[in-house]
Amino acid sequence: MKQTDEIWTTLKVLAWTTSYLAEKGVENARREAEWLLCDATGLDRMGLYLNFDKPLQPDELVAYRSMIARRGKREPLQYILGNQEFHGLSFEVSPSVLIPRPDTETLIDAAVLHAPHSRCILDIGTGSGCIAVSLAHRLPLAKVTAIDLSPDALLVARRNAEHLGASVEFLQGSYFQPVTGRTFDLIVSNPPYITSADLLDLQPEVRDFEPHLALDGGADGLAAYRQLVTNAPQHLDSGGWLLFEVGAGQADDVATLLEKAGFDAIVTIPDGAGIQRVVGGAWHGAR
Repeated sequence: MKQTDEIWTTLKVLAWTTSYLAEKGVENARREAEWLLCDATGLDRMGLYLNFDKPLQPDELVAYRSMIARRGKREPLQYILGNQEFHGLSFEVSPSVLIPRPDTETLIDAAVLHAPHSRCILDIGTGSGCIAVSLAHRLPLAKVTAIDLSPDALLVARRNAEHLGASVEFLQGSYFQPVTGRTFDLIVSNPPYITSADLLDLQPEVRDFEPHLALDGGADGLAAYRQLVTNAPQHLDSGGWLLFEVGAGQADDVATLLEKAGFDAIVTIPDGAGIQRVVGGAWHGAR
């Protein structure tokens, strides 16, 4: 879509952009073209359809061209728009944080199901804060603490908590280091679980733009789980729960780690696609 004196109506812009994004390998090219144009014009999708013959204003075209150029390079749509819906809430996202996925909503539901009376909750590797903030909304009587190694991620998470009216304590550091000596009755985490080798085979949107710190799970994808399972008992009250999101095919291995560490009441829970997405267990042993 070159900058010329040509008149670009809504319908013409959508047709051109759909073809362009499809050539670049973008799935759902038409729908994404509509979402981006909604953002550039301030209209909703119905508004676009009611204004098919309306020419775009010069400032709208400038904004739209910039967004389409970024998407054509396979930058994630969510980073371009700056937000992603998760568990019914709209979260700010940036390249500093992993984009929240619907799969992770399974972890929220599992936490509420298995630890509904939690008073102290810890989220490790909070990223955008989507898990911590969602739990703060679902379990409003609980004190929620969230940890991340990345200071930039924590800036995003804090803004999300403030914008969404959630009271969450955010701490910077690695694993349990920022909460030495403290205990919780629920610990949750969506740790990095993609094997280092598989990172190279991911879609460009993930491989080239999302933070590898939140993706790389080591040689077998289980490095973070080993750390968390080994150290969690020191930070769990008796009867407390440890719940993880896991990658496809990892549920049995993570369940075994929990069993060997002395956790009981082991559960595995499928996501909406039937993939075993959450694994967890209760702690009744000594610290």
